[in-house]
Amino acid sequence: MPHNPHRARALAEWRGYFEPDAGPERCAAVGEVLKKLLPKLGLGERVGEAEVRGAWLELVGDFIARHAVPSGLSRGVLTVQVLQPSVRYELEANWKPKILAKLQERFGKKTVREVKFRLP
Repeated sequence: MPHNPHRARALAEWRGYFEPDAGPERCAAVGEVLKKLLPKLGLGERVGEAEVRGAWLELVGDFIARHAVPSGLSRGVLTVQVLQPSVRYELEANWKPKILAKLQERFGKKTVREVKFRLP
Protein backbone atom coordinates (compact mmCIF):
# COMPACT_ATOMS: atom_id res chain seq x y z
CA MET A 1 0.00 0.00 0.00
CA PRO A 2 1.46 3.41 -0.96
CA HIS A 3 2.34 5.79 1.83
CA ASN A 4 -0.50 8.22 2.56
CA PRO A 5 0.59 11.03 4.90
CA HIS A 6 -3.01 12.00 5.77
CA ARG A 7 -3.88 8.44 6.75
CA ALA A 8 -0.71 8.14 8.83
CA ARG A 9 -1.50 11.40 10.65
CA ALA A 10 -5.10 10.35 11.35
CA LEU A 11 -3.92 7.01 12.75
CA ALA A 12 -1.28 8.71 14.88
CA GLU A 13 -3.86 11.12 16.35
CA TRP A 14 -6.25 8.23 17.04
CA ARG A 15 -3.48 6.21 18.74
CA GLY A 16 -2.23 9.22 20.67
CA TYR A 17 1.36 9.22 19.45
CA PHE A 18 3.31 9.99 16.31
CA GLU A 19 5.82 7.58 14.83
CA PRO A 20 8.79 9.19 13.11
CA ASP A 21 9.27 8.38 9.46
CA ALA A 22 11.68 5.53 8.92
CA GLY A 23 13.49 7.56 6.28
CA PRO A 24 15.25 6.17 3.25
CA GLU A 25 16.64 2.65 3.22
CA ARG A 26 20.23 2.72 4.48
CA CYS A 27 21.29 -0.83 3.71
CA ALA A 28 24.31 -1.49 1.54
CA ALA A 29 26.42 -4.50 0.63
CA VAL A 30 29.54 -4.94 2.73
CA GLY A 31 31.76 -5.02 -0.36
CA GLU A 32 30.44 -1.66 -1.54
CA VAL A 33 30.96 -0.09 1.88
CA LEU A 34 34.53 -1.42 2.08
CA LYS A 35 35.40 -0.11 -1.39
CA LYS A 36 34.49 3.38 -0.21
CA LEU A 37 35.88 3.08 3.30
CA LEU A 38 39.31 1.47 2.77
CA PRO A 39 40.82 4.32 0.72
CA LYS A 40 39.59 6.87 3.28
CA LEU A 41 41.39 4.92 6.00
CA GLY A 42 44.55 4.63 3.89
CA LEU A 43 44.18 0.86 3.62
CA GLY A 44 43.29 0.59 -0.05
CA GLU A 45 46.89 0.21 -1.18
CA ARG A 46 47.64 -2.31 1.55
CA VAL A 47 44.88 -4.55 0.25
CA GLY A 48 46.15 -4.10 -3.32
CA GLU A 49 49.70 -4.89 -2.23
CA ALA A 50 48.61 -8.08 -0.46
CA GLU A 51 46.65 -9.17 -3.53
CA VAL A 52 49.64 -8.52 -5.82
CA ARG A 53 51.97 -10.48 -3.53
CA GLY A 54 49.48 -13.34 -3.44
CA ALA A 55 49.22 -13.52 -7.23
CA TRP A 56 52.90 -12.87 -8.03
CA LEU A 57 53.92 -16.51 -8.62
CA GLU A 58 50.90 -17.14 -10.84
CA LEU A 59 51.54 -14.00 -12.91
CA VAL A 60 55.29 -14.19 -13.44
CA GLY A 61 56.11 -17.89 -13.17
CA ASP A 62 58.38 -19.92 -10.93
CA PHE A 63 61.80 -18.71 -12.12
CA ILE A 64 61.06 -15.00 -11.80
CA ALA A 65 59.19 -15.51 -8.50
CA ARG A 66 62.27 -17.24 -7.03
CA HIS A 67 64.52 -14.32 -7.99
CA ALA A 68 62.22 -11.30 -7.64
CA VAL A 69 59.72 -10.51 -4.87
CA PRO A 70 57.28 -7.58 -4.62
CA SER A 71 58.35 -5.40 -1.69
CA GLY A 72 55.87 -2.55 -1.82
CA LEU A 73 53.08 -0.79 -3.68
CA SER A 74 52.81 2.96 -3.33
CA ARG A 75 50.76 5.33 -5.49
CA GLY A 76 50.50 2.74 -8.23
CA VAL A 77 54.22 1.94 -8.34
CA LEU A 78 55.08 -1.66 -7.53
CA THR A 79 58.62 -2.05 -6.21
CA VAL A 80 60.14 -5.49 -6.78
CA GLN A 81 63.25 -6.66 -4.92
CA VAL A 82 65.58 -8.58 -7.27
CA LEU A 83 68.37 -10.81 -5.95
CA GLN A 84 70.94 -10.55 -8.76
CA PRO A 85 72.00 -7.73 -11.10
CA SER A 86 71.84 -10.01 -14.15
CA VAL A 87 68.23 -10.96 -13.35
CA ARG A 88 67.37 -7.30 -12.81
CA TYR A 89 68.82 -6.43 -16.21
CA GLU A 90 66.85 -9.24 -17.88
CA LEU A 91 63.62 -8.15 -16.19
CA GLU A 92 64.12 -4.49 -17.14
CA ALA A 93 65.20 -5.21 -20.71
CA ASN A 94 62.82 -7.99 -21.71
CA TRP A 95 60.12 -8.81 -19.17
CA LYS A 96 58.96 -5.50 -17.70
CA PRO A 97 56.25 -4.71 -20.32
CA LYS A 98 54.84 -8.26 -20.11
CA ILE A 99 54.78 -8.27 -16.30
CA LEU A 100 53.19 -4.82 -16.19
CA ALA A 101 50.54 -5.85 -18.72
CA LYS A 102 49.64 -8.95 -16.68
CA LEU A 103 49.47 -6.93 -13.45
CA GLN A 104 47.28 -4.27 -15.04
CA GLU A 105 45.01 -6.87 -16.62
CA ARG A 106 44.52 -8.54 -13.23
CA PHE A 107 44.41 -5.51 -10.90
CA GLY A 108 43.69 -2.53 -13.13
CA LYS A 109 45.79 0.34 -14.41
CA LYS A 110 45.04 2.49 -11.38
CA THR A 111 46.32 -0.11 -8.92
CA VAL A 112 49.58 -0.86 -10.77
CA ARG A 113 50.74 1.77 -13.25
CA GLU A 114 54.51 1.16 -13.02
CA VAL A 115 56.95 -1.57 -11.98
CA LYS A 116 60.42 -0.78 -10.61
CA PHE A 117 63.06 -3.43 -10.02
CA ARG A 118 65.53 -2.82 -7.19
CA LEU A 119 68.57 -4.65 -5.88
CA PRO A 120 68.90 -5.19 -2.11
